[in-house]
Amino acid sequence: MSGFVLAIDQGTTSTRAILFDDKMKVAGTGQQEFTQHYPASGWVEHDPEDIWTSVVATVKAALKAAGRTALDVAAIGITNQRETVVVWDKATGTPIHNAIVWQDRRTAPLCQKLKKQGLEKKFTKKTGLLLDPYFSGTKIAWMLDKVKGARKRAEKGELLAGTIDSFLIWRLTGGKVHATDATNASRTLIYNIEKNVWDEELLSILNIPAAILPEVKDCADDFGVTEKSLFGAEMRILGVAGDQHAATIGQACFEPGMMKSTYGTGCFALLNTGADLVRSRNRLLTTIAYRFNGKTTYALEGSIFIAGAAVQWLRDGIKVIGKAEQSGALAATADPAQAVYLVPAFVGLGAPHWDAEARGAIFGLTRNSGPAEFARAALESVAFQTRDLLDAMRKDWKGASAKTVLRVDGGMVASDWTMQRLADILDAPVDRPTILETTALGAAWLAGSKAGVWPKAKDFARSWALERRFKPEMDAATRSAKLAGWRDAVRRTLSTQ
Repeated sequence: MSGFVLAIDQGTTSTRAILFDDKMKVAGTGQQEFTQHYPASGWVEHDPEDIWTSVVATVKAALKAAGRTALDVAAIGITNQRETVVVWDKATGTPIHNAIVWQDRRTAPLCQKLKKQGLEKKFTKKTGLLLDPYFSGTKIAWMLDKVKGARKRAEKGELLAGTIDSFLIWRLTGGKVHATDATNASRTLIYNIEKNVWDEELLSILNIPAAILPEVKDCADDFGVTEKSLFGAEMRILGVAGDQHAATIGQACFEPGMMKSTYGTGCFALLNTGADLVRSRNRLLTTIAYRFNGKTTYALEGSIFIAGAAVQWLRDGIKVIGKAEQSGALAATADPAQAVYLVPAFVGLGAPHWDAEARGAIFGLTRNSGPAEFARAALESVAFQTRDLLDAMRKDWKGASAKTVLRVDGGMVASDWTMQRLADILDAPVDRPTILETTALGAAWLAGSKAGVWPKAKDFARSWALERRFKPEMDAATRSAKLAGWRDAVRRTLSTQ
């Protein structure tokens, strides 16, 4: 059997398909951006048809770039933007509404209502999550309530709902398979992560019919085969994981205490806690890291909504850079005497604050502040937010020792300046791997190992290779002063003082 494995990486702003060869090296890629829709303040949507056409186009492009066909592909792995949901017609596959994106804040009033009813502890105990618009369950409830006739249709069994992976599996298999994996399910606010089942009580609270939800499978499992008409031959779908979980797998963080952080649009840090379901006392999330052969491995997660998006703001919002990769070089020229802080709460603050109403703010401006200081403040905000997460993890779990090394991936990690500043603020080593496509690699490994053409976990972990380790260089006094300034800036930004 061929050792080629195809990864579909369906992200927030673009879709990529990457074909890996039998040595786990990139053989061909395809990428396509799609339109972001902002119908109201704080609302973010995607057209599911845009996502679908981008998947088909990028898969074809990756195969063509590698000079291969679907017949050469042993298996497909899918990884996806998490918490973004679609509701579609069971008979036709047509969505009833645009996908509501993970960044969307429209269900904040519902979350507040549930909190006032004293229900957050119940949700957290069962799901490991907090009552926040970020998660999928309230988005599904919103669509059933707001789209005309949707609730009646759902109760009649005419609709299906799921995260992006479920929608893609449904389309790829020609409507034969309605499934998701345990990691995506764990982000919905309606999945009991201890019992590994959709939770009837939570479904009842949100008034979501269980029948519309997908079957929950292991991350490496049989998710059906693609329709022959799509790519010229059938391909088996054997791996699925939400993007941050796929990155954890791609970084080979298989042992308890290992930690990875992905710096894309947002920043998501996962700390493997093994079989230990750690209940956070510091407003982190407890989530399923992955599930293999029915055995669940858990993680603590810190979610930062704005990371790379802060660099996009520098480029597109205030136009101080022309290209994202210019941000590090510009930041390096900033005046060290100026203490400028950006709290990038453009869509609220994530962990450990979870303040949906907070909004972005800049502190410490002087008459001499300019583009360089803005660039440094934007990049440093990512380092400061990561430090907040690491501090919370260490308080929550003894396995997050002071010796924790952070493995990083995502678009921002290409910047040496940013990674050095991250190590300085964390006061911990930061390891950048040779393969930065860790999210796609993780999805591909799930499928390739399930197909029997790629190595098992231990051998895969041995193949992880370090490109560069960034060690802390900042003196303790400077670090302490910067952290104090950051914490003061965050305190001033929070909606409830």
